[in-house]
Amino acid sequence: PAPYVAAPTQQFDGNDGQWSTFAISVGTPGQSFRILPSTSGSETWIPVPQGCTSSDPDNCASLRGADPFNGRASSGFLTNQSSTWDEIGLYSLDLEANLNYTGNGLYGYDTVALGSPSDSSRLSVNHSVVAGIADKDYFLGIFGLGNRPLSFSSSANNSQGFLQLANDAREVPSLSFGYTAGAVYQNKQVPGSLVLGGYDSSRFTANDMSFSFASADAKALTVGVQSIIADNTLLGTASFTEGSGGFLAVVDSTVPYLFLPNQTCDTMANALGLTFDETTELYTINDTMHSKLKSLNPSFTFKLGNTAFDNGNSTNIQLPYAAFDLQASWPIYQNPTNYFPVRRSQNDTQYTIGRAFLQEAYLIVDYERTNFSISQAVFSDPMPPSQIVSIIEASLSNDDSSSSSSSLSGGAIAGIVIGAIAGVVLLALAGFLLFRRRR
Repeated sequence: PAPYVAAPTQQFDGNDGQWSTFAISVGTPGQSFRILPSTSGSETWIPVPQGCTSSDPDNCASLRGADPFNGRASSGFLTNQSSTWDEIGLYSLDLEANLNYTGNGLYGYDTVALGSPSDSSRLSVNHSVVAGIADKDYFLGIFGLGNRPLSFSSSANNSQGFLQLANDAREVPSLSFGYTAGAVYQNKQVPGSLVLGGYDSSRFTANDMSFSFASADAKALTVGVQSIIADNTLLGTASFTEGSGGFLAVVDSTVPYLFLPNQTCDTMANALGLTFDETTELYTINDTMHSKLKSLNPSFTFKLGNTAFDNGNSTNIQLPYAAFDLQASWPIYQNPTNYFPVRRSQNDTQYTIGRAFLQEAYLIVDYERTNFSISQAVFSDPMPPSQIVSIIEASLSNDDSSSSSSSLSGGAIAGIVIGAIAGVVLLALAGFLLFRRRR
């Protein structure tokens, strides 16, 4: 099968920034939602009517990503309107419990399709795990790209995520994906890119760096942040890791923030004129400082490797100030408030590189070869035409025994393509011989 290219909604949603969303439909008939990809989760979460109350804005459900259903505004996912809904029960939302995100979800199985109900090419799987969410900590729904099995106390069997189900049904070529979050501030608003079973090589500049999975499934996409340096700050060129050193962090698009060492946050606040809000625990920016930073336009360089210390094997990802120039709105703040998306951490297990970073980076994850890559995202004007590349399953690849060619580096891109062609030829030849033998 060919990779599946998810179509972005061409809308930018969110209450903690403007994020490129993707369309999914849940249930039979399909109820449509605008969601954000989650590189850590394996489930699909969508808002339910209980997530909006009489004291909330009239368009609360729409703000949370619910599209019209049956010709009228949707209040959220209506389980009683889906003939394929199979309820499991109420369970806690543990995905980001480590970051102190809380809440419960109404879990069940249902048909989930990546794409709107009117999209004839949408990718649909049956009996996929869905959670209806009311808590506003997760303002928009999420679509899990993870590959961790899911278990519930009411069932003796594990459940699989969407990607595994799609792969089992031979709807995608492998357990892999490519994703970049898009950027509302680039060109004339550049939407995100999501490919299941491959990646879009037109959206990034390839490098030779490959990252291995961490041993803990929940932290598989761990990178070493060896340094963070910015130029054109209030203090000129500033290193935000000089005193504290490098650290390990999980790449997780579920959250917009970068949870960093406290010393790093303090250094950033000093160099960028940020103010810490004790109530929301966000770093806000007043109007005067906001204008100053936009004028200075600092640039941030993240040096990433497989270790927290610089061992000579790394790659750099650069982000403009615009990637961090975000606004938080209701229900975080009653009025839109400028903020900088770094968060203080209680301990080193919370260090996280969130969605804001992936505006300027392209992430390719290969679960079968247990490695991933992070490359600089490309923003040309106009944007280049898509170049979709398959990642074939490891069992069909001739080169998985070689760590250099099975890793997702620049060299692996060519290796995957060549391996794919060879695999197709071999399969065709085997099929022909088998056909002749049966005849």
